[in-house]
Amino acid sequence: MRESIPSGQLSGNILVIGGGIAGLSAALEASEAGYDVFVIDRNPYLGGRVAQLYKYFPKLCPPYCGLEILFRRIRSNPKIKFLTMSEVVDVSGSAGNFDVTVKINPRYVDIAKCTACGECVEVCPVERPNEFNYGMDTTKAIYLPHDLAFPMKYVIDGSVCKKDECAKCVQTCKYDAIDLSMEPKTITIKAESIVVATGWKPYDATKLTNLGFGKYQNVITNVMMERLASFNGPTKGKIVRPSDGKEPSTVAFVQCAGSRDENHLPYCSAICCLASMKQATYLREQLPDSKAYIFYIDIRTPGRYEDFYTQVKEDENIVFIKGKVAKVEEGENGNLIVVAENTLTGEKTRTEVEMVVLATGMQPELSDINLPIKDLKLDSYGFATFDVPGIYAAGVARGPSDVASSVEESTAAALKGIQAAKR
Repeated sequence: MRESIPSGQLSGNILVIGGGIAGLSAALEASEAGYDVFVIDRNPYLGGRVAQLYKYFPKLCPPYCGLEILFRRIRSNPKIKFLTMSEVVDVSGSAGNFDVTVKINPRYVDIAKCTACGECVEVCPVERPNEFNYGMDTTKAIYLPHDLAFPMKYVIDGSVCKKDECAKCVQTCKYDAIDLSMEPKTITIKAESIVVATGWKPYDATKLTNLGFGKYQNVITNVMMERLASFNGPTKGKIVRPSDGKEPSTVAFVQCAGSRDENHLPYCSAICCLASMKQATYLREQLPDSKAYIFYIDIRTPGRYEDFYTQVKEDENIVFIKGKVAKVEEGENGNLIVVAENTLTGEKTRTEVEMVVLATGMQPELSDINLPIKDLKLDSYGFATFDVPGIYAAGVARGPSDVASSVEESTAAALKGIQAAKR
């Protein structure tokens, strides 16, 4: 395992863009076959969206279990080098001979010196929204991305840090690990093939004006629900509603919030039905007297996941209502009214609940990353439709998919990258 701030030109057989579970899986497959691999990620940590989940399919275990296995393999693998807080700014050349220009943004913390002692945080006076928890809490300007971050090193948010006007963290750090004068650096990596594993982002729920996100405090998204249930989330795993910290006795899960909608994301995002049913079980396990309502167009649980659907339906306190939600209104005491039509009965319903969870769609990061790759072709939704010779897409960069499918696709992309690389 290697991360440093290199300069000049580096070489590696395969470059992986994206350090989520798809990118890491591709990197490990290629490196353990004997190839040198560089992994580039713009976050200050590896693990991507999976690190933000509470549990994931198919085993419904915490993702740290699977990620820690990957990280352990990376630590002991001299064939893998990774750069966090980095982005690709130019790609030239062709299969077997790519020149990739990478910008490394300043971390303001020397990874080689930082021991993650945390003393710097205690003296920092600046608060910032915590993007790892989707803004539901804050961190200091100098922070550890999350409890089991890899690398386990602090980082400074340069957009809010007062730098030399404050510098309390510099004065406190006994290891001389903080350097507020760090500047962006640019390096060139020579690669014979490239794997694009840039992942996804949740659809912007503020665009769903009829569903109340951003207007009503107790309307949250499915990714926020994952963080609420997580032991290292903003409430240390306690499911409460944002307005008053109350444990919700009734929660509505609104499916296809932005998906299968010509005004937003016309496609099915593949994982939302399963995610909502999974989150309904979080609620029921933690609050045995609670009740969940799942409003859906169609329940989609392909293959082996049908058994999970059957299991969830057996819980009489998880109610499935076939009907698209027209709007969410605010009632009394912060409660919410979910207005929908039950398409099985034709009945128009108004269901009062204490919290609403929107199953927001899965949108590719490629839709706004704008990778500078010649002949990079995206479909109208922003997913990769190419396999340019020597450049291969993996995971959600190709299309909506769950974790297991993303890992399978990353293995295929690694194989293609190996075939394009020289030995």
